[in-house]
Amino acid sequence: MNDAIKPGPETPSQAGLPELSVVVPTFNERDNVTVLYRRLEATLAGIAWEVVFVDDNSPDGTWEVVRGLARKDSRVRCIRRIGRRGLSGACIEGILASSAPYAAVIDADLQHDEAQLPKMVALLRSGEAELVVGSRYIEGGSADSFNKQRAGASQLATEVAKRTLKVEIADPMSGFFMIRRDRFEQLAPQLSTQGFKILLDIVASAQGNLRTIEIPYSFGSRQHGESKLDSMVALDFLGLVLAKLTHDVVSLRFLLFAMVGGTGIVVHLVALFIAHEIFNARFAEAQAIGALVAMTSNFILNNFLTYRDQRLKGFAILRGLLLFYLVCGVGLLANVGVAFSIFEQEPIWWLAGLAGALMGVVWNYAMSGLFVWRRR
Repeated sequence: MNDAIKPGPETPSQAGLPELSVVVPTFNERDNVTVLYRRLEATLAGIAWEVVFVDDNSPDGTWEVVRGLARKDSRVRCIRRIGRRGLSGACIEGILASSAPYAAVIDADLQHDEAQLPKMVALLRSGEAELVVGSRYIEGGSADSFNKQRAGASQLATEVAKRTLKVEIADPMSGFFMIRRDRFEQLAPQLSTQGFKILLDIVASAQGNLRTIEIPYSFGSRQHGESKLDSMVALDFLGLVLAKLTHDVVSLRFLLFAMVGGTGIVVHLVALFIAHEIFNARFAEAQAIGALVAMTSNFILNNFLTYRDQRLKGFAILRGLLLFYLVCGVGLLANVGVAFSIFEQEPIWWLAGLAGALMGVVWNYAMSGLFVWRRR
């Protein structure tokens, strides 16, 4: 009986399914999505395709434009994400929601060359590759549209990725690629939903076990809107590299949380100095002031950086701050308790202090995610 209801194997041609799913992460791209759709329609003639726009609830109503396209063409789909942000997470959700054996990722800003998509499909279809990367840094490719600052940052990040993660492709920072969906699904549990560098994450997680071919393309100039890349991308990149170096033992979000905690130590000491040395407060009072200022600083930075995809707004900020004070207060007790216990058994001050600090940051991270920035 069960065998009778199991679906048999289907190919795109047999089932009328698309062969290629083009995943497009969007945020404030309403002026670009229709242009990109028309370009895909012209470029992919002869290929069964669909396009999945994954929109992070754009204030400019990008998702409304996509919905309008979807009403006219069933090949267009829209995933509107509420309370979640980030290019990598959008790409992961889009690919996993696709129905084609091949999935491409392309930006909505019209800087990638969609004319390369048929060539990418042919390479995957032939079995020559499992991953095809649009590369700016091989012969025939170009990134001339970059200004000097962005070109230098891209080249530096590429070199860091190659040397630290042993990534062998020329352009691991590319945002334009196509992959077999079954291979992506095998790697998906290891990927971070944060940050912007999804390709680097894929290649590093595969550890060389992904047949890859790079094809050249010229990176174009943005037509409409503004770039989503900002100073936070550098921290995202650093966190991703560190996470992969530890074989994903610690997550990118935890590393960002820990880095914010490191800045809190500096803030604490500065506030302690000002209160104790300049305003002549008693040490106990100055220490309490330093701790309160540091916790407030950590909350603001974590809300802005570590949990920016779940950022608290309005009245939720005050509620979150009070909960963060409570979480960190208990974390301080855990810190001291663990440190004291270890010091009694092995009186090595730095070892006990390090163990206590580690216990504190793990507690604060776990409880903050559970109570302060929990998904609703």
